[in-house]
Amino acid sequence: MVETKPKRTRLTELDALRGIGALCVLVFHYSTRFHELFPQASHVPFSFPGGNYRVLLFFTISGFAIFFTLDRIGTVADFIVNRFARLYPAYLVAMLVTLSIEYLAQATQLLVGPFAILANLTMLQGFAFIPEVDGAYWTLTVEIAFYFCMVSIWKWIGLRHLEPTLVAWLILRWVMQLWPDIVPERVVMLLVLRYTPFFIIGMLAYRIWAGQRSWQQQAPYAALALLSIATMETWDVAIVGLVLMATFAALIRNHLRFLAIRPLVWMGGISYSFYLIHQHVGFVVMLEIARAGYSPWIGFAAAFLVALTLGTLINRLVERPAGEIILRWWKKRRRAPGPLAEIAPSG
Repeated sequence: MVETKPKRTRLTELDALRGIGALCVLVFHYSTRFHELFPQASHVPFSFPGGNYRVLLFFTISGFAIFFTLDRIGTVADFIVNRFARLYPAYLVAMLVTLSIEYLAQATQLLVGPFAILANLTMLQGFAFIPEVDGAYWTLTVEIAFYFCMVSIWKWIGLRHLEPTLVAWLILRWVMQLWPDIVPERVVMLLVLRYTPFFIIGMLAYRIWAGQRSWQQQAPYAALALLSIATMETWDVAIVGLVLMATFAALIRNHLRFLAIRPLVWMGGISYSFYLIHQHVGFVVMLEIARAGYSPWIGFAAAFLVALTLGTLINRLVERPAGEIILRWWKKRRRAPGPLAEIAPSG
């Protein structure tokens, strides 16, 4: 029996999970990735390799949250404008700020060439295997590919048939594993075959939360997603898959409300802009602090504060207002009658 749709229309716990993911990625990059790129620079005396897993959390959140967009759109154009408004303004400003700081600091190891910079303006550089201005941007390629897949399913198959489509998606992933030469690399990227099960965990959870499917109905698909991870990934990633499944099961049963504390929810609210700006800018700050002879702990803290400040400013001054302006413009444009509509015959 399908459960009734919950009364809440927004999950603050989901924002809290985003906030946790954002903090994990920062600690990973500042403690582990920084030392990998700059072994000669002093660094904090610990490593946080588990931060690698946070991208899997973000992908699972995206699988859950994509329906909040799909439920509000009427056309493919609506979806494209919605995603553009959500992603591009903050991305453009964060990229320009990152480049400016890199050039001012003469951080040559972090810089890319003019052609790569132009390609990065499109947000599609990953599909052409062109270096990103900031290494953290690689996940945007995955997100954009996921959006392509979901809007295609919404348009051509329909969400009523979502679960059988997810099975086909997982089967194609196994095909990629068994016969890697059959599926070209760009197709693998476009169909997000390396990360499909994690998006699927989020999608299955949303359908239960929204009252569209029951736990019993989703159980076989969840088992297939976990089997896909277990048979194609290392044991630690398989454990992460189980943890994510349990986390989202707890989320839709309202067992994660203890996470919805103000700092984490706030961090989740700025997490996109914060993610875009934190890595290379933070590296530059830590390098400068190290050159000045200060403790790496001071560099770590200063980089965090700079990233937090810039992420907050981009979120408040660019991401939110620009997104709202674009969406208002689009809604007004959609309501405005075109010349053909005015002269079209009735009946």
